[in-house]
Amino acid sequence: MSDHQDRIDQLHQKLELLLSKQEGFAKELMKLYQEIEDVKKLRPDQFFSEKIITEPVSETPEIKEVQETVEIEQAVVQEIIETPIETPAAQPAAPQKVKKPKGKSNLEKFIGENLINKIGIAITVIGVAIGAKYSIENELISPLTRIILGYLAGLGLLGFGIKLKAKYKNYSAVLVSGALAILYFITFAAYSFYDLFPQLMAFALMLVFTIFGVVAALNYNKQVIAHIGLVGAYAVPFLLSNNSGNVATLFAYMAIINVGILVISFKKYWKPLFYSAFIFTYLIYSSWMFFSYEETEHFALAFIYLTVFFAIFYTAVLAYKLIRKEKFLKSDVVLLLLNSFIFYGLGYSLLANHETGKDLLGAFTLINAIIHFVVSVILFKKKLADRNLFHLVSGLVLVFITIAAPVQLDGNWVTLLWTLQAALLFFIGRTKGVSFYEYLSYPLMILALLSLTQDWGMGYGGYYSTTELSPIFNSYFLTSALFLAAFGFINWINHKHSISSEGKPASKLPVIMSFVIPVMLLFVSYMAFYLEIEQYWKNLFAESEVNLNPSDTYSYGEHNYDLQDFGSIWLFNYTFLFLTILAFVNIKKLKNRVLGISNLVMGVAVSFFFLTAGLYILSELRDSYIDRAFSEYYEIGIMNIGIRYISFAFFAILLITLIKLSKQAFMNVNLKIPVEIITHISILWILSSELLNWMHLAGSDQSYKLGLSILWGVYALFLIGLGIYKQRKYLRIGAISLFGITLAKLFLYDIASLNTISKTIVLVLLGVLLLIISFLYNKYKNVISDETEK
Repeated sequence: MSDHQDRIDQLHQKLELLLSKQEGFAKELMKLYQEIEDVKKLRPDQFFSEKIITEPVSETPEIKEVQETVEIEQAVVQEIIETPIETPAAQPAAPQKVKKPKGKSNLEKFIGENLINKIGIAITVIGVAIGAKYSIENELISPLTRIILGYLAGLGLLGFGIKLKAKYKNYSAVLVSGALAILYFITFAAYSFYDLFPQLMAFALMLVFTIFGVVAALNYNKQVIAHIGLVGAYAVPFLLSNNSGNVATLFAYMAIINVGILVISFKKYWKPLFYSAFIFTYLIYSSWMFFSYEETEHFALAFIYLTVFFAIFYTAVLAYKLIRKEKFLKSDVVLLLLNSFIFYGLGYSLLANHETGKDLLGAFTLINAIIHFVVSVILFKKKLADRNLFHLVSGLVLVFITIAAPVQLDGNWVTLLWTLQAALLFFIGRTKGVSFYEYLSYPLMILALLSLTQDWGMGYGGYYSTTELSPIFNSYFLTSALFLAAFGFINWINHKHSISSEGKPASKLPVIMSFVIPVMLLFVSYMAFYLEIEQYWKNLFAESEVNLNPSDTYSYGEHNYDLQDFGSIWLFNYTFLFLTILAFVNIKKLKNRVLGISNLVMGVAVSFFFLTAGLYILSELRDSYIDRAFSEYYEIGIMNIGIRYISFAFFAILLITLIKLSKQAFMNVNLKIPVEIITHISILWILSSELLNWMHLAGSDQSYKLGLSILWGVYALFLIGLGIYKQRKYLRIGAISLFGITLAKLFLYDIASLNTISKTIVLVLLGVLLLIISFLYNKYKNVISDETEK
């Protein structure tokens, strides 16, 4: 029993010992758990770079069991540490956001550092203006004192702004620009309100301010100063104008300002500043030219300063880029082209309206070519520009050389300029891979076509026009020929150099234009000769005028209207020939399905117009031949009848070619049935017209009744036979429909006006035809049945 009690005491002692150590173990465990939590917060790549720091625990025999337990827990912890934390594949771990210290927002920065000072300087300028105005109205101080105080305020603000430049550059620039505005205003007030300065002195002072503005803008490297100086400078001529009409001073002043812009362009390439000067200059110049220009007084002055402005802006566009050897951007190219076009257009207008200048249009065009040639040589020898700019300037040389001859002959220069410029830009854009140039050529193509149509409207008048042009050998046809040459070149480039997408989705615009360009080419090809043929007959019609009753007060002229009809028929013949050639070329060479379908549609449309309007015109010529009105003045010959067979020949050739075209493999469409139906309708229509023609020549008055009914019945019988022989059901149905129309015409129209013999003839003939048709159906019923089963 005592042994048992001793054992219990020993166990109690051990328990007390363990309890005494429990507090230390608890601290160690808490520290260990804390380190586990810290490890969990680390990224996976940091697991092995961190070490768990633990304080060694002394071993005693009494606590061996507890140590074993701790070792097991440490092993578990180590396993947790060595196991990488997996993150979902689809959702990568978001980077930890680093909190930034709070500061001024961008909006606050913009308002505080930029907007407020500009508003402040504007209010200051307004305040000075209001103060000056108040002092003027209330006569508080003398005029001279007011101006002196104004200058002192402006100069004081200017000095204060310059002093602040070292520490507050942006703020200083705003103050300097405001000071310039005050100085401009005070100078204006001194000249306009008080006449303290003569006009020349006022100009000189403002010129000084402008120069200072240029220097300050370069020194500060701020456009705002240059803009204030520029706006003020261009406002000067209007503010100081006394309606003296001294335009030479105005243009000299503008030239000096633009030279300042040119000087800036050698150092800086501030596009907004250049755009402003460009727009102001040409706007002021063109406004003066349209509203105040007097040819006798201003021609030399206008032409000289136009050339000066062109040269300044041309040099300004090239200066900075060439000096810094930077690549030309799209906007640079547009400015270069726009400057050239404005100079040439305004210069052409000046010369065209001058008695001597109109003979120098070709020379003026060549001078433009020489200018661009010199620039291109400099660019090439000095290697100052990229290849695209060299091609552009060289192309301008070719454009002006090409249009020099037609410009000297006539005024179609706009069309030629746009056409050749479009060809040049398209060539550079497509062959050199510069898509911007190609896109720039598209509106020029449209403008060139619109301009060409306008030229046609001006050159080719109506039948009663007094303008007579030599066929073919005239400037309008030459313009059309050059247009065709340019667009033929564009079309060739379009097919030779395919659109390069360079891995990007192909743009829709070049694809659309690849269809539009051939359409424009075909349209102009057709219209160029169409208008020449029309003009030829117009000339004959105008020359055919005969003055009737010349001795009478009420005499009047008469024309040979058969010439108008001949002209219309030859235009039909030309159209047939054009479509025939187009279809033939497509069959033999192009094999283009879209072109083929378009050709068929146009052929059907033209055929319809010929079968209606054309045949009517031919009947007018026949009636003129029969009536022979005005035969004593005009020769009315057999050609009035013969022209119809020439037209039928052209029409037949077109019809045969279109049938052949519809059967081509590249058409990939089954048009056999509609083509055959249209062919038979056309044949029947022409046969009907021919029957009417000969019956009219024979003097018959039954042509629209007896003759047509018999013809239609016979042709219906022919279609029945052909439909049975060829096993074509649609021909037989068409024949039956034609016979039904014939019978309806017979009973509703013919019989009412026919005499007994005519009624007998037509009824018997149609009855016999019906019997023959019925016989054919019965005889070949097996053939028809087999066709239906198939």
